[in-house]
Amino acid sequence: MERKTRAGADAGRAIGGAGRTGDGAGKASKSAEGGFIRTVRGDIPPEKLGFCHSHEHLFLAPGHPQTVNADLRIDDYELTLRELREFRDAGGRAVVDAQPLGCGRMEAELALVSAEADVHAVASTGFHKLAFYPPDHWIRRLGEEELTRLFVGELEEGMLAGTDRLEPEAASRVDARAGLIKTAVDAERMADPDKRWFAAAAGASLATGAPIMCHTESPEQARWLFGFYRERGVPAEAIILCHLDRKLDDPKAHLELAGEGAYLEYDTIGRYKYHSDEAEAEWIARMLAAGLEDRLLLGLDTTRARLAAYGGTPGLTHLAERFLPLLARAGADEAQLRKLMRRNPARAFAFRS
Repeated sequence: MERKTRAGADAGRAIGGAGRTGDGAGKASKSAEGGFIRTVRGDIPPEKLGFCHSHEHLFLAPGHPQTVNADLRIDDYELTLRELREFRDAGGRAVVDAQPLGCGRMEAELALVSAEADVHAVASTGFHKLAFYPPDHWIRRLGEEELTRLFVGELEEGMLAGTDRLEPEAASRVDARAGLIKTAVDAERMADPDKRWFAAAAGASLATGAPIMCHTESPEQARWLFGFYRERGVPAEAIILCHLDRKLDDPKAHLELAGEGAYLEYDTIGRYKYHSDEAEAEWIARMLAAGLEDRLLLGLDTTRARLAAYGGTPGLTHLAERFLPLLARAGADEAQLRKLMRRNPARAFAFRS
C-alpha cells in the first residue's frame, strides 16, 4: 500500500502544472533549454511547454485515409474540444499532432481548438505513408527541391489548407505554422532511388532547425532512416523515432539508437492488441534502468477509436491518470516521469538555433 501511494504521488507531481499555456505565445524567446518550440499559436520557450503528449492525432478530415482504417476520421470540432479540455483538467498542457499535410490534416481547426482549450499544439508538415494518399496525389510526383520548399514554407510562413485535394500552389496559407517535420517509412519510399521525400525532410530541417519525427514499423526501418538523416547532416538529437515499442523484443536496437542520440517515442500504451500496459510499463522501466531516461518520449497515437469524447477508449487522460501511476509502480521515480513528460519533449521539439 505504501509503494502504491508513493507511486501515485510521484506520478501526480510529474503531471503538476498550472496556469494558462498561452502566456508568451506568438514570439520566440531565449530559454534556459535553448531554442524555441513552434506551436500553432506561436513560438514559446521550451520550458513553457509543460506536460506533453509527444504523438497524437486530434483531427483527421474525411478522405483517403479512411480507406486504410475507418477510425482515421476525427472531424467533430466539439468532440475534440471536449477531449482536449478533459486532457487539460487531468494536467495536460501540450499535444504534438502528428498528422502531416495532404492526408487529412485540419490545420485551421487545430489552431482554433488549441486556443479554446488552452492547450499548446505542435503541428506537422512533411508526409505520411503513401497508402494514406490516393494514386494521383501531388505528393507522389513532386521532386526533392519542390518538397523542401513546401516543408520550409509550412514551417516558416504558415501551413497550407486543403492540400488533400488542392495542389500546393492553389492552396491558401493559414497563419498557424508547423512545428516539426513528420516522415514515414514504407517499402515504396525506401525503394525510391533518390529517396527524395526523406532528402527533402533533411533539407528542410537543416534550413530551419526543425525536428524530424519518423513513423517506423520495425527496428530495421528505424536504423535505416536514422542513418540516412545522420548522413545528410541532421543532428541525432533532432531525430524522433516513433512506434518502436509495438514489439518489445529488441532492446539492443533501442539502446543503440538512443545511445547515438535519437529520441525514442513510445505510444503503444492502451493498445492491447499489441500488449498490456503492464508489459509496456515494465519495458519502459527497463529502458530507464538502462540509462535512457533522457531519450524517451510518451504518447497515445490516438485515432477515433481511442478518443473518449468520440466514444472510444482509453482517452487522452489515460496516460496521466492510469499509465503513469502504473509506470511509477514498475520502478520509475518522480524525476524520471518529469523527464518523460516535460523535460524531454521540451528538448526534443525545440528548434535548433
